[in-house]
Amino acid sequence: MAEPDETKGLFSRLKKTRESLAANLSGLFRSGSAGLDEAAFDDLLDQLILADLGVEASTQIVAALRSQAVSTRIETKEQLNSALKMQLLEILQPSVQPLDLPAVSAGPWVVVMVGVNGVGKTTTAAKLAYWLTQQGLKVMLGACDTYRAAAIEQLQVWGQRLSVPVIAQQRGADAAAVAHDALSSAQARSVDVLIIDSAGRQHVNTELMEQLQKMNRVIQRLDDSAPHETLLVVDAATGQNALAQVGAFAASVGVTGLCVTKLDGTARGGVLVALAQKFQLPIHFVGVGESVKDLRPFDAEAFVTALIAEDG
Repeated sequence: MAEPDETKGLFSRLKKTRESLAANLSGLFRSGSAGLDEAAFDDLLDQLILADLGVEASTQIVAALRSQAVSTRIETKEQLNSALKMQLLEILQPSVQPLDLPAVSAGPWVVVMVGVNGVGKTTTAAKLAYWLTQQGLKVMLGACDTYRAAAIEQLQVWGQRLSVPVIAQQRGADAAAVAHDALSSAQARSVDVLIIDSAGRQHVNTELMEQLQKMNRVIQRLDDSAPHETLLVVDAATGQNALAQVGAFAASVGVTGLCVTKLDGTARGGVLVALAQKFQLPIHFVGVGESVKDLRPFDAEAFVTALIAEDG
């Protein structure tokens, strides 16, 4: 069950998405109607798609509600909210999988952060480092985004704030070489988790994908089981473009889980539902603010409660 503080925090941060969806749903109950008619169900499908839940997830939800309405009429906004919550939870619950790090490991658990430009990947890597240190783990950061200006300095500043060591070279250095040095250092220092911040460009960039593949091969020379996690960071504000990003990265470098950022600044938070329905990947974390504490393990119940307004 969702913790009260978690639900309250998400409720305030998902305000834009919730208000957008509530406004669109408010007109479904027509004057004089005994409930949702066929035209209303068609409108509901349109509104869910507009809320960035995606065509597939929206179609699945409306089909289930149509079937439910045969035996139990949906006559009020409260009943619709309740039914929507149940369908959303059915889609989202399989994606609720905590980042499961082994208690004992032969070497550092290697987490590679991937994603396109501007999704908040470097900041998310730092927030993940903070979260892991709060679990009592010894963490190191590898500054392997040697392409973007100031990415190395940004991660080093975070490392100083968090008292987490950062392995880095100069801008333009070979990212695979930096990753090799980082893992070698992490092994020597008996680090529990090494987080590698990789370069971010457009997901259609072949050079980026080849660089990531090379980095993985170099890492495996030191540990053939690494990387143990490849976390894709996606920005909720990009809406349905996030689906294309997940598809491209999953096909090229493999993705073990998602971190969905910037849920607090967009009306497109519904894309998280589309991601869960289409890819069935673990959604390990959601980003709901600027604070280092605002990267949180994904809680489907808290998310759905914050997404669907009780007052319609």
